[in-house]
Amino acid sequence: MSDLEAPLRPKRKKIWVDYFVQFRWIIVIFVVLPISFTIYFLTYLGDVRSNCKSYKQRQEEHDENVNKVVKRLKQRNPSKDGLVCTARKPWIAVGMRNVDYKRARHFEVDLSAFRNILEIDRERMIARVEPLVNMGQISRVTVPMNLSLAVVAELDDLTVGGLINGYGIEGSSHIYGLFSDTVVAYEIVLADGRLVRATKDNEYSDLFYAIPWSQGTLGFLVAAEIKLIPIKEYMRVTYKPVVGNLKELAQGYIDSFAPRDGDQDNPEKVPDFVETMIYTPTEAVCMTGKYASKQEAKQKGNVINRQGWWFKPWFYQHAQKALKKGEFVEYIPTRDYYHRHTRCLYWEGKLILPFGDQWWFRWTLGWLMPPKVSLLKATQGEAIRNYYHEMHVIQDMLVPLYKVGEALEWTHREMEVYPIWLCPHRLFKTPVKAMISTEPGFEHHRRQGDTEYSQMYTDVGVYYTPGSVFRGEVFDGVEAVRKMEEWLIENHGFQPQYAVSELSEKSFWRMFDASLYEHCRKKYGAVGTFMSVYYKSKKGRKTEKEVQEAEQAHLETAYAEAD
Repeated sequence: MSDLEAPLRPKRKKIWVDYFVQFRWIIVIFVVLPISFTIYFLTYLGDVRSNCKSYKQRQEEHDENVNKVVKRLKQRNPSKDGLVCTARKPWIAVGMRNVDYKRARHFEVDLSAFRNILEIDRERMIARVEPLVNMGQISRVTVPMNLSLAVVAELDDLTVGGLINGYGIEGSSHIYGLFSDTVVAYEIVLADGRLVRATKDNEYSDLFYAIPWSQGTLGFLVAAEIKLIPIKEYMRVTYKPVVGNLKELAQGYIDSFAPRDGDQDNPEKVPDFVETMIYTPTEAVCMTGKYASKQEAKQKGNVINRQGWWFKPWFYQHAQKALKKGEFVEYIPTRDYYHRHTRCLYWEGKLILPFGDQWWFRWTLGWLMPPKVSLLKATQGEAIRNYYHEMHVIQDMLVPLYKVGEALEWTHREMEVYPIWLCPHRLFKTPVKAMISTEPGFEHHRRQGDTEYSQMYTDVGVYYTPGSVFRGEVFDGVEAVRKMEEWLIENHGFQPQYAVSELSEKSFWRMFDASLYEHCRKKYGAVGTFMSVYYKSKKGRKTEKEVQEAEQAHLETAYAEAD
């Protein structure tokens, strides 16, 4: 067996869950899709109503809601009530974790009213928004103004709060970094009820750098000021096929956005957007985008693809055409491009609705897509959830760009999942060491994509059913994720915590840096009020005793072994 050949596995006996999953599309079509569409429509009406309010009215509502949060926190009795968390139901979260920490006794604080765009400041080029504002909502407002967030995550339902406290990336992250890197200020309600504004250069600068990846365990985010950039009406997208082995596919991907002469900050050499999809171990399509004016897009001979229409082929299948027809260029309306993966949920839609990509379904029922991830989770029981954890992979591997070839080879051997999504992002040097950071000394031996102030990383997105499962073979999803996490630790990589994690506490703090996070936990009174990020991310049920004992333990003990 060659190094890249997936191992042969014994056959697996089918169980009743296999048949339920196979025919789950019935529930999706007749239950999930209609309810999803209704929720989307009602949410849209709510957004329109919010946008009709004056700035003063929205600010008054915001201040009133913040006061409610402060009042609620002060009602908590630490000796009787559980740890603090939001009142959001566990199944509403977009991530794949089961939010098991809410099964222990806890003290709920309702943040559901924080879903307004508070201000679009053209002069400062800042959007001030509340945490439950999602990507579909913000792009609907800003794009007609020829403005946009610097990083717009592809799926409509992803919220500002989730992308800040967790992880957010887009095709522009090779320029601007992760979503949290584009934030100018956070407004946080601390454990004692104080409202503070944290920026990179004020008295709360330590909190500013500690918030990303903290999963809301330092305080409640109630507003954020986020960088805006000027944009144009269309995206000029180039689809370039690449063939070869996985290392050659990786190099083709790197060359699509990282000049070999190191001129990474030159807009003439670096595209505005980048992503690559690996379809097989020998085939990939690299996509690069440049903003284009309406006048340019409508010039004679140019092809315009209004990808946002419900009947259009799913984007990943549309891009795959480049493997047969060769390199081609087209113009996509900017907002359609931002949300190109929403309708088919990347390629997960093919598993949810096996015929969802067929022309007859797209024309007749495509307007109902996509199903809300929260409703998909709400309509699956414990057995189905465990089945997906064991037989399905939804993980992102953030690795240094120069290791992307190794990551692809490892993924092929251990998981054999295709397509694979590649998206680069900068990891900036910061004055303090946050939970994730660059490799020590990277600036002294800069590699392709690196600059003096940032190291280029890449997201290796692994979302689908492994080939061994399709062939009816045994696949141990738990063990595969454990191996992935160990590989990431050994290669200075990171695992976003929206996904199912098998990390022990010791391994978690080998992957992430605890120093600034724990400093802020102590300084701002989060210990004993908010659950620690590890226990919030940990897989499995948490009893109140387990969580409370972990919170009361001497904090340095858990991390001494990781040093």
